[in-house]
Amino acid sequence: MSKFSKIIIAGILAFSLAACSGSGSGGSGGSEGGSSLFKAGTYEAEADGYQGDGKPVHVKVTFSDSAIESIEYTADYETPTVGGAALPKLVDSVIAAQSTNIDGQTGATFTSEAFFAAVNDTIKQAGADPASLQPKEGSSAPAENIEETCDVVVAGAGGAGLTAAITAAQNGKKVIVLEKASVPGGNSSYATGGMNAAETHYQKEQNKEDSVEIYYEDTMKGGHNLNNPDLVRTLAENSSEAIDWLDSIGAPLPNIGKAGGARKARQHRPTDNGDKDGSVISVGSFLVEKMSAKADELGIQIITEAKVDKIIMEDGKAVGLHAVGKDGNEIIIHANAVIITTGGFGSNPDLIKKYRPDLEGYVSTNAPSVTGDAIAFLEEVGADFVDLEQIQVHPTVIQTDGALISESLRGDGAILLNKEGKRFCNELETRDFVSEQIFNQPDKYAWIVVDENMLNKSKVIKKYIDKGYMIKCDSVADLAALIGCDEAAVKESLDKWASYCALVNEEKGFYSVNDSEFGRTETVEDEMKTDMTSLPLYAAQISPGIHHCMGGVKINTNAEVIGKDGNPIPGLFAAGEVTGGVHGGNRLGGNAVADFVVFGRIAGASASK
Repeated sequence: MSKFSKIIIAGILAFSLAACSGSGSGGSGGSEGGSSLFKAGTYEAEADGYQGDGKPVHVKVTFSDSAIESIEYTADYETPTVGGAALPKLVDSVIAAQSTNIDGQTGATFTSEAFFAAVNDTIKQAGADPASLQPKEGSSAPAENIEETCDVVVAGAGGAGLTAAITAAQNGKKVIVLEKASVPGGNSSYATGGMNAAETHYQKEQNKEDSVEIYYEDTMKGGHNLNNPDLVRTLAENSSEAIDWLDSIGAPLPNIGKAGGARKARQHRPTDNGDKDGSVISVGSFLVEKMSAKADELGIQIITEAKVDKIIMEDGKAVGLHAVGKDGNEIIIHANAVIITTGGFGSNPDLIKKYRPDLEGYVSTNAPSVTGDAIAFLEEVGADFVDLEQIQVHPTVIQTDGALISESLRGDGAILLNKEGKRFCNELETRDFVSEQIFNQPDKYAWIVVDENMLNKSKVIKKYIDKGYMIKCDSVADLAALIGCDEAAVKESLDKWASYCALVNEEKGFYSVNDSEFGRTETVEDEMKTDMTSLPLYAAQISPGIHHCMGGVKINTNAEVIGKDGNPIPGLFAAGEVTGGVHGGNRLGGNAVADFVVFGRIAGASASK
């Protein structure tokens, strides 16, 4: 465990004893003529954070007899760009309010809840009742209105927004980013797979054949040819250069796997040691962390808890953004160019029902802040939209909380079993196809199964086990018992799968596949990591959930927003999931990250001009 991350706030004004009379018991050093609020001292406690059981947020809280003086914390297992970024703000807020009866940090719900629970434990140890500690009046200064001017203003600090902001700043522009949540990242922080790219230096170094043309064809086919061909070609042609750009900002993606709907291995993933053979880690939090650091290095100002509600227009040109702060304060940013990167609307049940009533009630994998706010303020300026009804469901979603089980697991060799213990489809078909096949199974769910070989090469799988999503099964009998089916059926499925697999690289343990049952084919280039014979096995029950909005505002290949008259709206650009046309009727795994890096860079460059 790392050393305590320390934030010690000195000079805290004593909490009003009169307001909390009788809420605590006596202790040393009480104020003259009255009882003490706390038993002065330092107390420690912890509560399970985002990663779940055994991965706590640990706090060390120092009390005087009348105040919470300081809070130190350790949170080694929280996502650095989400919970890790929220914790310092939570410390400041609790000490200023002298209470935990305050709002958590938007976008970091699990971390906020764990922090408050742990601090409440220490308050009880100090002899007080957390519920009785009402926030101090004036604990937070009245929020001031903000009005600033810059070259480029960006709405949304997810992957697309950070990419666009960094690109513009690298072009010498002053950039301000407005983010609705209390931390950057948005849906990008939730991405666990990788980034598609073709003809990259990593592919060439690892002797993996691919081409821009095949990437283009796979993406068009995966999107049922509803995609805008010009945008797809731009995506494919700029993907290799986007990988080089990520290298240049210290965000290498050297590990290459295969995702559903792709004929070639082109999903580029980060590893724990930056080497292609390292343990695979989640791409989203990795990129947001690296991009946030680069943005800070370039002096990009990110204003959080700023909900954009209006594009400022003058003479038909976008010249700024209007936003509302958490406390109702007004935020106005004047700029020469405006970039919208606010994401989709996967966490807005009303919009889901409006555009896809058949998906009403589905669990969502999206960040809570991704609610489609941009649709309204883009409509106000005459922007056109495309494919808003095209909403993707992801096949492997934990139904209790919307957690996503990455498609990269299936690319590395995971299989799907139904409640009878049988495989039922090619696991690496497109997401819409696999989702449909799961819905066709008894009770509309399935089990995704991995083995020890895969676990040893993936920190992503370790995370799923730590959170309790994937259950360890020491034997085939244990797996059958977990599924609730006949052991013989599971053994037959596993034996069949093993018979389809052939070891093609003994040194590295890579397999090829020739699946005569469902047509799944893998070659030596795909570097599939298992034949599912390495015990223990690990399994999670999954079913489809809302994952990605393929539709959005229309853009052209310069990332310019297109108006209803068919012409670009001057000064207005967009990138990422807020846009439509790139993915058509179905997004391939790995193309979301490719989309936000490629078109984020284009938006940043176009806005710089």
